[in-house]
Amino acid sequence: MNGHLVIREVVHGSAEYWAIVGLRDLVLRQPLGLRFSAAELEAERSWRHFACYCDDVLAACLALCPLEHGVIRMRQVAVAPDMQRQGIGRALVEYAEVWARQAGYCHMVLHARETAVAFYEALGYLTVGARFEEVTISHWAMEKRLTD
Repeated sequence: MNGHLVIREVVHGSAEYWAIVGLRDLVLRQPLGLRFSAAELEAERSWRHFACYCDDVLAACLALCPLEHGVIRMRQVAVAPDMQRQGIGRALVEYAEVWARQAGYCHMVLHARETAVAFYEALGYLTVGARFEEVTISHWAMEKRLTD
């Protein structure tokens, strides 16, 4: 990765939020023939949304959804197709882990597409349970303890 990365939280409903929805749609939904519904996007109001910019261009995004008992769920991780495999996704996930730890969360969970399991394993996540289908494709539940 040759550019300068900036990662920041974005506000639901802002112009930056709609840009990350567009990126998520391009990377995660369109290839499956799916679209976001207004109800799905409205349900994200309580999530924390993060965007990663490389030289001021949106490169990646993810969302964190608070659960109970110190657990937070990472969702909707997407990296722009022309910026994949450059360490941007790793930098964004590591940033999210630090943010979650500082916010008092002790455990991160996620549903990884089967094609992304190795990416998360390299970051210390472990698979939990059996493979399952979500949004028409195979996924694995994964988790990582954020505290020692």
